[in-house]
Amino acid sequence: MTATTDRPADALRDGDRTPPTPTSAGVRKIGGLAGWVDERTGAAKPVGYLMKKVFPDHWSFMLGEIAMYSMIICLITGAFLTFWFVPSMGETIYDGSYVPLRGVRMSEAYASAVHISFDIKGGLIIRQIHHWAALMFVVAIVVHMFRVFFTGAFRKPREINWVIGSVLALLAIIEGFAGYSLPDDLLSGTGIRAMAGFVQTSPVIGTYLVYGIFGGPFPGEMIIPRLYSAHVLLIPAILVGLFTAHIGLVALQKHTQFPGPGRTNDNVVGYPVMPVYAAKAGGFFFIVFGVLALMAALVQINPVWAYGPYDPSPVTAGSQPDWYMGFADGALRLLPGWLEVNAFGYTLSMNIIPGALILLPLVYVVIGAYPFVERFVTKDEREHHLLQRPRNAPVRTAIGMAGATAYTVLMFASGNDIMAIQLGMSINDLTWFFRIGFFVLPPIVFWVTKRMCLSLQRRDREQVLHGRESGTIIRTPDGRYFERHETELPQDQWLLVQHEPVAPLQLEPETDEHGVARPAARKDRVRAALSRFYFADAVNPVTPAELAAAQHHGHETEAIEAPRHAREIESAEAAESAEVAGRR
Repeated sequence: MTATTDRPADALRDGDRTPPTPTSAGVRKIGGLAGWVDERTGAAKPVGYLMKKVFPDHWSFMLGEIAMYSMIICLITGAFLTFWFVPSMGETIYDGSYVPLRGVRMSEAYASAVHISFDIKGGLIIRQIHHWAALMFVVAIVVHMFRVFFTGAFRKPREINWVIGSVLALLAIIEGFAGYSLPDDLLSGTGIRAMAGFVQTSPVIGTYLVYGIFGGPFPGEMIIPRLYSAHVLLIPAILVGLFTAHIGLVALQKHTQFPGPGRTNDNVVGYPVMPVYAAKAGGFFFIVFGVLALMAALVQINPVWAYGPYDPSPVTAGSQPDWYMGFADGALRLLPGWLEVNAFGYTLSMNIIPGALILLPLVYVVIGAYPFVERFVTKDEREHHLLQRPRNAPVRTAIGMAGATAYTVLMFASGNDIMAIQLGMSINDLTWFFRIGFFVLPPIVFWVTKRMCLSLQRRDREQVLHGRESGTIIRTPDGRYFERHETELPQDQWLLVQHEPVAPLQLEPETDEHGVARPAARKDRVRAALSRFYFADAVNPVTPAELAAAQHHGHETEAIEAPRHAREIESAEAAESAEVAGRR
């Protein structure tokens, strides 16, 4: 008996054929390496979705890209600097190329920073690119948040992305502070000393926090290695993760777009990622990199060799924090000394705590919570994909400008000593000027901004109803004079009337039909009061009925005057022709 007959069941598979290996969609469309990757990861479908994703084309959307590109440049240049930077507070004697510091005792961190600047080819420009990119990163995040705030791009379904952006802005500030503290020069050491004092003012636990952060009494030997770990590993990992989540949500959700003909909440008018948007984004990355490199080559920043190594006894003359930390320093300078309280043998430094420990997180908590406050006021649960013109949200725009004014006052207050010296003024007078300005200027700016927005809305109404002034004067049969107005094109009119009308919410009865108080009555009163604050002076867009009435009235006048005007022109032309003929 043969081997095949030893297993009778094998005869059942005599007609079987090996099925061909199915070819995935990625292999059919792309082939080669991309198909090989798709067969093992299934990436073709999500990548294809992203490549077809449509993005609107508007210059303001590039602000977020500048922030992302600046962060990438920081990561690239930072990786270069880690090859030579020594995050150690161990003492050494400098013996490098910079002659004025030779023989000076300093920390290994400061010596390595000077070594990178003078002895590593390209080290100085990479340091400066890194610093300028860090500043640009924070600037771009702030300006991008301004664009999102003033256009209402934070509304549903983007509240989570707004909160992520607020956390990113706060982390960017902390990352910047950790980065500029690493060289251990006299300027950065002054900042670390100030930070230690701020932490020490924490009630009850302040001293323990300082010992935990510095590994003992200030300055200790652990602060630079710990700041290095946070600056290079911890905070960048969180930033990259939040940026990835932020961009992922932008890709998953419909992209916002500015209002215009053909643009609705249900579509996106723009270009797909491939090939148009990817090419533009790639080119823009190199533009940002080139501008930062040009700034680094031409404009000096953070010359640590001029400050010298950190010594706890002196303080750098005219030392100022970077602009994004200036508002906290300004708040410290404006707080009066009498706020310090001594009770039961303990000191509560309320002249430091509000500006040093409370203000920074409070600002970003308020910013992150704003979308939820506005949704509470408006009771608007709809999705919004069309952006608002800032003039069409007067109170929100005014709140944003008031907040920016308060921030600006605090930032300039951080330089009151420099202003006093350069302008020959009293530092006490300047301090009182900024104290008063912090409470007076934001309400004034709020009122002015709101009135400007309302005036622009009224002008839009007039423009839609009556058109533009043409400069042509017409006369009615009864002797009255009018200026002829040119009607706007439909697409121009649409932009002026596309926003939704608003009105304050009406307060419902506090009791039901049985006289029982409703549980939500107090919340409704708060909501109604806030709604009146937001919408009491609202200037709503022109309705179709108002537009039809205005056009009807305008056509009536032109129907009366046009024939008369035409006859006058014709008679004048006839008289001129007769005069010319008579001369001939």
